[in-house]
Amino acid sequence: MDWKECKDKKLVKRIKIDTNLINSLIKSSKKKFESNKRLELDETTASTKVSVGYESLREILEVLVIKKCFKIYNHECFCAFLEEICHDKSSSVNFNKFRKIKNQINYYGKDIPVEEAKSIIKEISLLRKEIIKKYLKRSEKWKKSI
Repeated sequence: MDWKECKDKKLVKRIKIDTNLINSLIKSSKKKFESNKRLELDETTASTKVSVGYESLREILEVLVIKKCFKIYNHECFCAFLEEICHDKSSSVNFNKFRKIKNQINYYGKDIPVEEAKSIIKEISLLRKEIIKKYLKRSEKWKKSI
């Protein structure tokens, strides 16, 4: 789905920046990220850790989207946003890959093996860090809160 289709289907709308929501999402993302680091990776937790990592990343993307004065109602539109608004195809492709994995876990009951989960979680963490560094770490306030 491209950005135009997201707008045409009203899956994206223009908003005013909501600083309280931004701060709440940063806090929530950070808690998920930290919780994920604390949870031991094993056969029972592997899929859960992937899902939690994805949500931490998605919340950071939501912060970026709000800072650009948009609200997105569909995870696919985050991909279009990254590619067409941020001109970051690599991040778009990677986020879409993680979105599909998360959907397989949440909607189809896919079980992720430990070694695969370890690799996916590492990739998600790297993309989260990259998004923060590229787009969000511009002031001391952001550096302290993310």
